[in-house]
Amino acid sequence: MAKSGTLYSWPDNFRTYQILIAAEYSSFKVNIPKDFVFGKSNKNADFVSKFSSPKVPAFESSDGTILTSSSAITYFVANEQLKGKTEAEKSKIFDYVCFAQDELLPNACRWVFPILEIYPYNKQTVDSAKDGLKRNLAKLDKHLLTRTYLVGDYITLADICNACTLLQVYQHAMDLTFRKPYVNVNRWFTTIVNQPEFKKIVGEVKLCEKQVNEAALASQSGNVPAAKEEKPKKEKKEAPKKEKEPEPEADDPMDDILAAEPKSKDPFDLLPKGTFNMEDFKRFYSNNDEAKSIPYFWEKFDKENYSIWFGEYKYPEELQKVFMSCNLITGMFQRLDKMRKQAFASVCLFGTDNDSTISGVWVWRGQELAFNLSPDWKVDYESYDWKKLDPEAKETKNLVAQYFSWDGTDSKGRKFNQGKIFK
Repeated sequence: MAKSGTLYSWPDNFRTYQILIAAEYSSFKVNIPKDFVFGKSNKNADFVSKFSSPKVPAFESSDGTILTSSSAITYFVANEQLKGKTEAEKSKIFDYVCFAQDELLPNACRWVFPILEIYPYNKQTVDSAKDGLKRNLAKLDKHLLTRTYLVGDYITLADICNACTLLQVYQHAMDLTFRKPYVNVNRWFTTIVNQPEFKKIVGEVKLCEKQVNEAALASQSGNVPAAKEEKPKKEKKEAPKKEKEPEPEADDPMDDILAAEPKSKDPFDLLPKGTFNMEDFKRFYSNNDEAKSIPYFWEKFDKENYSIWFGEYKYPEELQKVFMSCNLITGMFQRLDKMRKQAFASVCLFGTDNDSTISGVWVWRGQELAFNLSPDWKVDYESYDWKKLDPEAKETKNLVAQYFSWDGTDSKGRKFNQGKIFK
């Protein structure tokens, strides 16, 4: 196997950290080009041609292996000890790597990004993230009660990936009071970040002493939670169906946070334009009833260059008041504002207070998850399960008709309450 390779990313990135730490353990030589500029180098034609997208981290080994998933790259540069020696160990390690990616990461980002001023503060989103992290940490704490490491008697990729995912939360969000109940997790985290291989890449890790003033964050972002719940319209015609979503109050601050990142062009520009005119469809949908706009959509839709996706919120048990759930949808729409030009969605809330769910049908240019085209678009999408739909399938036709019409029930039988259009 190759023992060296080139990693395209910026150094102070937890995904980069986990790769470089794994490489330290296995003596795998990883080179990060000094002239790599995120937002510029990864957008040029040669880069996109080689890696099939501008997504980073991206990796090319000395033997020509191309990888674009941070977990896959971490696994590639790791040695046998980090990967696990038996099939049982390997499976358990993989399970915890997935836990870091699927469970910890969405909650960590939703809490930390507003603190770092990468995204506007939204109280409902942050509170939901905190509750999710409490469940995640409680699970880890119980597991670590009688264990030093997550799997086996030595450090593995399970420890590296989970510690790196929690790093910014420990540094910027979880103060002593918040983390106090998780004694075993704190002991494990401190052990991992003080390993020589970890410290060589990350340096000394200083834990958060005091949580930031969230009231100040809310005031700065202008995102103060709604004071009272709006009553849903009884008749569909009265619902605020196709009102234009409010414009965000400021440009996405990601442009100022990532060092040396210039204002970039629309990430969709890297994909074929096809024949589907998104703006034309949006105008037609806004000005016509569904009896006309849905057939018009299928008449114009270009399945070769556009795709249809179904997204469903992963944590319906966290949803409480209907107006809070609606704020969650609106917040996501605002953070995806730069995606509007080549995307359309109808997102619906089904059910009532303390018994609701959020799901929607999305359409965008390209055949892959559009959120991966830009780091700016990743903060919310991992809180949803995504399924690509077959445009030829009857099930897809039915879902498009239901969600574009704001009608019917969800998979649990909850009735449609209200919806929002991303356009």
